[in-house]
Amino acid sequence: MEKKVALKDVAQHIGVSTALVSYVLNGKEKEARVGADMVKKIRKAAADLHYQPNLIAKSLKMGRTKTIGLIVADISNPFFSTIARIIEDEAKKHGYVVIFGSSDENAEKQLNLIDVFTTRLVDAFIITPAASTEAQIESIINRGIPVVLMDRFFPGLKADCVHINNFTAAGKAIKQLIKNNRRKIGMVAYDTKQSHMQDRKQGYKAVLKDNNIRFKKEWLIEASYKNIEKDVASKLKALLKPLQVDALFFATNSLAVAGLKEINRLGIKVPDDLAIISFDESDAFDFFYSPVTYVSQSLTDIGIETVKLVLNKLQNKTKKITDVIVEAKLMVRESCGSKS
Repeated sequence: MEKKVALKDVAQHIGVSTALVSYVLNGKEKEARVGADMVKKIRKAAADLHYQPNLIAKSLKMGRTKTIGLIVADISNPFFSTIARIIEDEAKKHGYVVIFGSSDENAEKQLNLIDVFTTRLVDAFIITPAASTEAQIESIINRGIPVVLMDRFFPGLKADCVHINNFTAAGKAIKQLIKNNRRKIGMVAYDTKQSHMQDRKQGYKAVLKDNNIRFKKEWLIEASYKNIEKDVASKLKALLKPLQVDALFFATNSLAVAGLKEINRLGIKVPDDLAIISFDESDAFDFFYSPVTYVSQSLTDIGIETVKLVLNKLQNKTKKITDVIVEAKLMVRESCGSKS
């Protein structure tokens, strides 16, 4: 195995002190008043010898790694993969690297990721928390590691968060369906107590009530995250064969994709037989014969605001809790029964 080149090897190569090489390679040549020619000479020698700094040792010395740990529900979901890329690019502008992990909405897996990222000495966490993981988040905060929750939060937990108003956003979708003369409106959601999903369900029910539409419990389908395709298909079939609703609101894009497959299989026409609105966009929607109406969360704004909160915690050491609400818009297309 080839011996790793150390600072002293670079110093000996050009006949200067190790301290001088250290100043230059750590960007402190001005503080040490090192001449431009010597700076150039040292950097060339380091390149010629293929010198690589010991980042772990450097991080321990500086007390930071310039690394942020990002934990989302599922990095393969377009919502999370897109926002992860935005966060990665935004963090890079400030000299930070982002490492990723998927919890799969599993508390134990989330805890394992937190332990791994902590071992890697991340400077901060950005987490889309799985259900019932308040204690995990609180533990991170108590250790003095900055953490920002994204997309969802825990009402009783004092933690920085960036999210949309899910209650209002869901309400906009249902109002659009009612505007399009739909009165028997169903909803497909996840079977979870997480705040964002509860708010979407409550927003749905509230608008029905405001418009004198009596909610029927069979209209609300709650599917398991672990068996999306199978659960959505079986429960939708019970609602759609025979057709008991004239519209469906899907609480996530993954639920919508699974639902559209079953709707197609049953031969139901969108929007003639059934109007559709989804929460969040999906690439799959581009291949559906009726352009799908969806609630659009500004992923760029969410990503930028999240990184901004993290950097504020890291740089200013502030203990102030900040709750950032990003606006969501309804992108009206043909599937909801209206083009406007």
